[in-house]
Amino acid sequence: MKNVLKRPRQHPRNLGRYYNLRYVNAKDVLPPDILAQVQKYTCGALIYVPKTDDERIGWGQRSGARAQVFMRNRHITEAYKSGTAITELMHEYCLSEASIRKIIYNKETAATA
Repeated sequence: MKNVLKRPRQHPRNLGRYYNLRYVNAKDVLPPDILAQVQKYTCGALIYVPKTDDERIGWGQRSGARAQVFMRNRHITEAYKSGTAITELMHEYCLSEASIRKIIYNKETAATA
């Protein structure tokens, strides 16, 4: 079997950023009977086969952004509870008043703060 993984394509709008998508020839990875079924419905078309739900990673879990946002929101909630005004929080965290209010009144963040 030949090497089916090819160099990832560059997205034209973000030169220098690579997607992790690699094109694979279905003939190289699928059994003939399944390939025939796929060809019956999508002959010659590019199709995307998504990961199963248990393999998917949620937003920000790989990079740590989710944890950072959670901690920021917790600090905002704690500061508000200790008397910091919403306008001060807006300037400190560069967020709109509506965003600060959503964070303050969020039940998950308020419960942990």
